Amino acid sequence: MKKLSVSIVSALAFSLLYTAPASAAYPDKPVKILVGFPAGTTGDLIVRLLAPKLGEGLGQPVVVENRTGAGSSIAAEAVARAPADGYTLLLSTTANVINQNVSANLKFDFVRDLLPVMLIGENPVLLVTAAVDPSNNVAALIAAAKAAPGKMTFASSGNGTFTHLYGELFNQTAGIKLNHVPYRGSTQTITDVMTGLVTVSFAPATPVMGQIKAGKLKALAVIGRGRMPALPDVPTFAEAGVNGFNSALWFGLNAPAGTPADVVEKLSVQLRRVLESPDIKAQFAAQSIFILGDSPAKFGEQIARENAQWARIVKAADIKGE
Repeated sequence: MKKLSVSIVSALAFSLLYTAPASAAYPDKPVKILVGFPAGTTGDLIVRLLAPKLGEGLGQPVVVENRTGAGSSIAAEAVARAPADGYTLLLSTTANVINQNVSANLKFDFVRDLLPVMLIGENPVLLVTAAVDPSNNVAALIAAAKAAPGKMTFASSGNGTFTHLYGELFNQTAGIKLNHVPYRGSTQTITDVMTGLVTVSFAPATPVMGQIKAGKLKALAVIGRGRMPALPDVPTFAEAGVNGFNSALWFGLNAPAGTPADVVEKLSVQLRRVLESPDIKAQFAAQSIFILGDSPAKFGEQIARENAQWARIVKAADIKGE
């Protein structure tokens, strides 16, 4: 019944969002994708791999523009305010749904003002601790935390970030109390986990694989749709007995609400074609990115589920964005 409700809500939302007249000539000029994170980050890499091939399929150049700040909210707002014609798109991430629930000063609504085009893929997120930490699995970590309530810590890359909310989700689902230690960025966060200054952290797989391979970190569990081929012995959270961790750090494509349905369909079809190309599959696999290629409707349902989940976590943990 719950799943049906989400589907019905999503369908009704789509009927309102796809309101602009169709554009049979689309595209007849370059298409721009805004990325809310700096060059060289995982999301930026994804778009720059996809853009040339997507442009070939569309018959027009696809230009990537980094518009950083506010955890991707500046880029998202710019797309939300853009004409609903399919020429300005957003590389969206989990952060956009989280910002919707932790940022009090947003001047747009991610769920209402941006239309899902495709869920491109996800970068698994790992629960990591120092290689020398005595906890070798999630059950041992939970037992240790329950034996010393409030004395163990989890680090995040900032208050209100997805690494913070994953930590709070872990606290609530496992019935433990790991104290939050916020940092500004991920580099020092991971360094302090490796040295044992903080107990654990949630981190996207790509940036920490080197430390894991070097034996400086160990991964206790992975958030994702399955185990990682690069770390076949690391269980998912569900396999480790902790439910609720159903979505890793995802990347999608969104358009302004009101974008014509045929434009969204054309973008979706061409993106799926690109994602099926062998070289893109190989390059994504090298970055530990799982290709998903979910439809606009399915992507919309995931956004709705996650929006409800993070609203719950934010309220229960009394999280205030910076």
